[in-house]
Amino acid sequence: MKKTIGTAVTAGAVLVGSVFLSGSVHAERLQDVQDERSEVQSDLSDAEAEIADVMEEKEELNEKIESFTKALDKNEQKMEETEEQITETEEKAAEIEEEVTALEEKIEERKAILKERLVSLQKQGGDINYMEVIFGSKSFGDMISRVSAVSKIAESDEKLLKQQEEDKAELQEKKDAKKEKLSDLKDMKTELEGMEETITAQKEEVESDKQKLKEKEQELKDMKAELEDEDSSLAAIEREISQSSDNSDAVGSASSSSGDGGELKQLSKSGGSFSSAIEAGFTQTGTPYVTAGKSPGGFDCSGFVSWAFGQAGISIPSSTAALQSVGTKVSYSNAQPGDLVFFNTYKTNGHVGIYLGNGEFLGAQSSTGVAVADMNSKYWSSNFSGHVRRIQ
Repeated sequence: MKKTIGTAVTAGAVLVGSVFLSGSVHAERLQDVQDERSEVQSDLSDAEAEIADVMEEKEELNEKIESFTKALDKNEQKMEETEEQITETEEKAAEIEEEVTALEEKIEERKAILKERLVSLQKQGGDINYMEVIFGSKSFGDMISRVSAVSKIAESDEKLLKQQEEDKAELQEKKDAKKEKLSDLKDMKTELEGMEETITAQKEEVESDKQKLKEKEQELKDMKAELEDEDSSLAAIEREISQSSDNSDAVGSASSSSGDGGELKQLSKSGGSFSSAIEAGFTQTGTPYVTAGKSPGGFDCSGFVSWAFGQAGISIPSSTAALQSVGTKVSYSNAQPGDLVFFNTYKTNGHVGIYLGNGEFLGAQSSTGVAVADMNSKYWSSNFSGHVRRIQ
């Protein structure tokens, strides 16, 4: 921004105080105010552009936050599914453990069977091998019988041994499968937890950026409001300088023709009355509240007050910053219809209205538009500090 807000108002006040300056000086001072106002309007345009950029950036951050939220929801859903699978796998692992126990029991049973067969064989042929049993037969028929028995035993043993090996292989396969699946699921859960931490951190960072933008947006809006007040004040000063220039010329002519030694006389305001300002204000009852509005299409509080008095031929500024020092300050106990009453809303003397008497005022309220309000109500009484100004 090119200027520090407030300097123009102070400078302008000094200018207005010099009502009876020469025409050339008036022109020079008027040009200064116009230049100052041009810079303020330029700053106001810059502030509006920055606000637009901030709002656009906020929208982009909102989209990012939404995408992070969706990602977290999906990740959480996947986490729940994984935990369910881990539970199912652990339950299956318990079942496998039961199967393992059953297989181990079968293996032990087969060992017992093989042991019994060997004992039986030893009873028939002693501590010798199958061939010795066969060759130790006492007759041909005994040999045939022994060969058949040995063959059956060998075949049965082979089947048992084969089954034994298959069961052992199956047992190991189930153990390995259970271990691998459970390990994979736990790895997946760990990965999902890491992803959730990352997404959460990114979301928090974006939300922090959004909060900073929100604060910046508020600062810019506050600056914009101050610039609007300053612009309104400079406009009022510009009008007063122009009017005082015309009045000075008229007074100068009157002084020279009257022969009173050139003494300047105080001018009085012309035209209009408080009652006609109030009457004009009532014609706008129901007009919507519009920020910086100054016409019947829509008013803000100070714009409405300035317009109403303007209809009565009384020119006053259209910003609360300038209105809070116009005229004379009077106590609320001495307030009369047509006085200006101020309220500390978003800032000190941030809201203004026209006093009607009996604790009521007419003003442009953000909630109702132009309407009569009760100063004794909880909201207005809590924000009224007794600041009253009388225009004349």
